[in-house]
Amino acid sequence: MLFDRLKRFSVVLEGAEGDAAVAFSPGQAVSGRVVLELAAAARLGALRLRAMGAARVHWTESRSAGSSTAYTQSYSDQVEFLSHRDTLLAPPDNGEATVLQAGRHEFPFTFQLPETLATSFEGKHGSVRYWVKAKLHRPWSTVKKVKKEFTVIEPIDINTPVLLAPQAGAKEKLARAWYCNRGQVSVTAKIDRKGYTPGEVIPIFAEIDNCTNRVVVPKAAIIQTQTFIARGTKKQKKSVVTSIVGDSIAAGKREVWHGRALKIPPVGPSILQCRIIQVEYSLKVCVDIPGTSKLLLELPLVIGTIPLHPFGSRTSSVSSQYSINLDWLSTIPEQPEAPPEYSSVVSSPEAEQSLAPPCRSERDGILEGPFFAYIQEFRFRPPPLYSEIDPNPPSDNIRPRCMTC
Repeated sequence: MLFDRLKRFSVVLEGAEGDAAVAFSPGQAVSGRVVLELAAAARLGALRLRAMGAARVHWTESRSAGSSTAYTQSYSDQVEFLSHRDTLLAPPDNGEATVLQAGRHEFPFTFQLPETLATSFEGKHGSVRYWVKAKLHRPWSTVKKVKKEFTVIEPIDINTPVLLAPQAGAKEKLARAWYCNRGQVSVTAKIDRKGYTPGEVIPIFAEIDNCTNRVVVPKAAIIQTQTFIARGTKKQKKSVVTSIVGDSIAAGKREVWHGRALKIPPVGPSILQCRIIQVEYSLKVCVDIPGTSKLLLELPLVIGTIPLHPFGSRTSSVSSQYSINLDWLSTIPEQPEAPPEYSSVVSSPEAEQSLAPPCRSERDGILEGPFFAYIQEFRFRPPPLYSEIDPNPPSDNIRPRCMTC
C-alpha cells in the first residue's frame, strides 16, 4: 500500500517556522512546497493543490408558531475571497501512473493573493479562514489529503484624516427612583483620535457632574462588537476588551479625567469591508447610578495595523506646541551629524514618555530624549554673529562723493 510507504506528506509555506502560522498581506505572493517522503518506490496518479479563502457565518434561532409548535430557523452565508488550483504532478499522457523512488520529493508552488481580502478571524457565529490543501491521488486507492492554514492581515493605516480626527461626545441622564427625581448626571468625554493600534494608550479626557443625592462610579471600557449577517438578519456578540474604574463621585460633586490612560491589549484589527462579518470597536464611558440604569457615552474606535507615524501627523502638533520658546534650538551644531542610535536616545521607559524640550539649565548639555528626533529638520547654518567691527570696511582709494553736487 502507498500509505504504508508514505513517511511524510505535508505542505510547507515559506517564512513559517515549524508549525507556527505565517501571516500575509493582500496582494502578496504565497510560496511554498509540498513534501513527500517515501520509504519505498510507489506509483502515483497525480498531486494537486488548491488555495482557498472564505468568510462563513452560521447560527440558529428558535421560533414559536403557537402554544405547542416550535421550530428552529437556520441562517448561513458565505463569501469567497480566494480560489486557486494547480497541478504539481500530472499523470503521463498514456494514462499510466508515475513511479517515484524512495526518498524525499519536493514540489514547489506559488500563487498571488488578491488585492482585497478580509483579515483572518474566528468568532462564535462565523470565521474568515485561508488555507492550502494538497491531494495525492493513487490508482485504485483513496485520496490522501493534507491541509495548511495561513493568516491574512488587511493593513489599516491610522495615519489618515478620518482616523486622526478627535472624537468627542456628551450625554446626560435624569436619575429617577419610584417616580422620584433624584437629580441629573452628565458626562462629556474626548479622545485625541479615532484610530489606534494594539499596545497604544488612549488618554481619556472627561468630566462627570453628579447632581444627584447618590454616590456614582464612572467607568471606561473598550468594547468589541462582532456582527454576523445572513439573509438580511444580523446576529451580534459584544465583549469587553479592557476596562478601568474611576473614583467614586460624591453627591453634588464633579470628577475630571485629565488624560486617564486606557491601554489597548493585543486584539485583532477592525474588519469593516466584509459583507457578512464585521468587527468594530468603541470606547464607552459609563456612570453607575444606584437605583436606575447606567449613563452610557460611546465613542467610535478603529483598531489598525499601521501605527501613528511620528514625522507625519504629529510633527505639526509638536512644532506648534513648542513654537513659543525656541531659544534652546541655538545649541544645535552648525554641521549636520549622523542620527543617534536608538539605544542612546531612548534608554528608559521614563525617557520614552517625555517629549518636552530641554529646560534652560540643560541648554549647555547635549540634546537627548526622543524630542531630538523632531528637530533634525531645523539643522540649518545659523546667521553670522553680530559685531561692532565692519567685516568689509570701505577702501581708502575710493574718492568720497560730494553731497552738494
